[in-house]
Amino acid sequence: MLNQTFLDNPLRDWLLAAGVFIVTFLVTPALKSRIQAQRRRWQSMESPTPTLELMAQLLARTSQLVVLVFALYFAEKILSWPDKVDRIFDVIIVFGIWLQMGLWATTALRFFLERRQQRAGLHDAAAASTVNVLMFVGQLVIWAVFVLLALDNLGINITALVAGLGVGGIAIALAVQTILGDVLASLSIALDKPFVVGDALRIDDIEGTVEHIGIKSTRLRSLTGEQVILANADVLKARVRNFGRMPERRISARLRVAYETPPALVAQVPVLAEEAVRAGEGARFVSCLLAEIGEYALEFELVYFIANAGDRQIPRTTDAVNRGIVARFGAAGIGFAYPTRRQMT
Repeated sequence: MLNQTFLDNPLRDWLLAAGVFIVTFLVTPALKSRIQAQRRRWQSMESPTPTLELMAQLLARTSQLVVLVFALYFAEKILSWPDKVDRIFDVIIVFGIWLQMGLWATTALRFFLERRQQRAGLHDAAAASTVNVLMFVGQLVIWAVFVLLALDNLGINITALVAGLGVGGIAIALAVQTILGDVLASLSIALDKPFVVGDALRIDDIEGTVEHIGIKSTRLRSLTGEQVILANADVLKARVRNFGRMPERRISARLRVAYETPPALVAQVPVLAEEAVRAGEGARFVSCLLAEIGEYALEFELVYFIANAGDRQIPRTTDAVNRGIVARFGAAGIGFAYPTRRQMT
């Protein structure tokens, strides 16, 4: 009975092929589940090694469809098929293998990019934005190369195809050079990191906080609340002032004291101003000098720095310093001057 033939193959071979298919298709997912369980134990460790983590991620990205392709491949090799059927199996298997290779390559690329961002100490939003830009470019290269390799494995002459793609690529690049310029600019931003998500920028006459760095554009949330969308190429051409990376901001203010103020109180102006600055959170006093004997007031120039500890830190500290100056001057009897003109009669 085992020697009876079905579709040019004995029943014995059909049973053996079915057994190989079942074992491959069922054992491989079971092995994958066991390794994923082991991965969870690795993650519970204090410091799992990068190699183990990478292996776990690669196994997690092993496609069930590719496992099916491998099961069909091992089963098909046991049986005899017509040439056309063999060719169909070869195409399925080659593309299945290169599909899995592409999934593994993109997973490894993301793993190394995320580890690099973690070592650089970037926060989550900035790291995610940079990784997304680099992953977009990396995936284009990986899948283009793997498709060409798959076609070459099938015996297709890819020389003419590569040449045609080159000529077509030049034509497309000329047609969409503005978009390509923005894509390359996004790659430059991701690699050079002139700014990251969360930084406060001033670009020409626009000021706001970076919300998103995309493939084509960068989005800012302006001080007045609206979202400003700028092309990446235009951002790199402009003069960008990054307030998010300065450790502290310099504040300069003019204190105009009335001429009627007694000299003893005038001498107290720098002392009281310094007290008000030192009372402010994160403020560092520099100087308070009589800079000018003005048209209607004695003008003191107050200079101090405020630590850049957050979006609202500088306005809050400036407000506290100004209130402290007004309170101290009022308690000491020092009056502020305002523009006046005297008409002689």
